[in-house]
Amino acid sequence: MHFKEIGETIFLYRIPNAFVIGMRLLYRWILVLYFLLFTPYSLSYSAIIDRVVAYIDNTAITLSELESTYEAMHKINSGISQEEVLNTMINRLLLIKEARKLRLEASSEDELLNEYIDLKIKTFIQINENEIKDYFQKNIEIFQNTEFNDVSEEIEKYLIEAELNRRLKIHINELREKACIKINL
Repeated sequence: MHFKEIGETIFLYRIPNAFVIGMRLLYRWILVLYFLLFTPYSLSYSAIIDRVVAYIDNTAITLSELESTYEAMHKINSGISQEEVLNTMINRLLLIKEARKLRLEASSEDELLNEYIDLKIKTFIQINENEIKDYFQKNIEIFQNTEFNDVSEEIEKYLIEAELNRRLKIHINELREKACIKINL
């Protein structure tokens, strides 16, 4: 029961329950219609924020990630293509994934990669004195007027890096063969 006051006279009137229930239903239908009419427009307006250019197992690389990495790498090497950058990003993700499987920890992804490469590849590389001498003899024109003992450490570092790169390429190819990679460039 509701009271309605007009001047000094108070009228007592009753709002039927059917009317209240009807108003609630009407209000709900209005809300439903509003969402049905206007939500698809807003969803279609914001549906494509960023396109996925590659899937690596359950990880995605978006177009914006590729473009920002490409811009950064293009400043260093202007001849690099987007496809090369994408492949580098894929390789990096695969190596990071493997490092995390080994439960390696580091403060940054770069440190994590270095730790993984040192552990998985670099520790098994050994360059002996004969390999260093052979390289020196084959490239004697580069080392003109330089004694072997003066450059042997530099040659060893170079040979270690060359072997590391060779083994790393093999390891990455093995990881790529095992992974499910889909490129949508």
